Amino acid sequence: MRKLITGFKTSVDAKIEGPEGYADWVSDWADAYGFMDRVDACLLGGRMYPGHEGYWTTILEDADKPSPITGVAPTPAEVEWAQFAARTPHYVVSKTLSTANWSNVTFLRTVEEVADLKKQPGKDIYLMGGAQTAASLMDAGLVDELRLIVYPLIAGEGKPLFATTEQRRGLVLRSAEQLSDGRLSLVYEAA
Repeated sequence: MRKLITGFKTSVDAKIEGPEGYADWVSDWADAYGFMDRVDACLLGGRMYPGHEGYWTTILEDADKPSPITGVAPTPAEVEWAQFAARTPHYVVSKTLSTANWSNVTFLRTVEEVADLKKQPGKDIYLMGGAQTAASLMDAGLVDELRLIVYPLIAGEGKPLFATTEQRRGLVLRSAEQLSDGRLSLVYEAA
């Protein structure tokens, strides 16, 4: 069975967005988790997908233009991820969305459809978010691995990673690595 792996860039106090609605402490949205060789599908919630599609499409169309989030031109790694995202099948969990600009998007309506997706042949699946979708799928026992890049700051106000989680979930630490600028890369397996 394919693994469902989620990854988030978070503050020490587990915020994934500041009060402005985005993680202004993240300067690069490229693959910081080492996913590209390991996954062949991306899974997102319906609230996150439109912004995701727009962000990476903008990078593909004009890689020299400053990012609307970071205010600087994308890094080579972000351009590489944009190319990966554009060619990789995306599955969007939403009861309301039914159209996308990318041709490789399939809409899923239920948690059971996500469970069925995991049973299909292929590589692992990257659960990109958002936080509510990740929490719901954690509660359903469908997330196999959680990867975090923890930034050395306390965000204070903002959106917590697992604010909507309904169940306590044990995790097993598989690796911890100190990255540049005091960031930590943590990999947990769902217990």
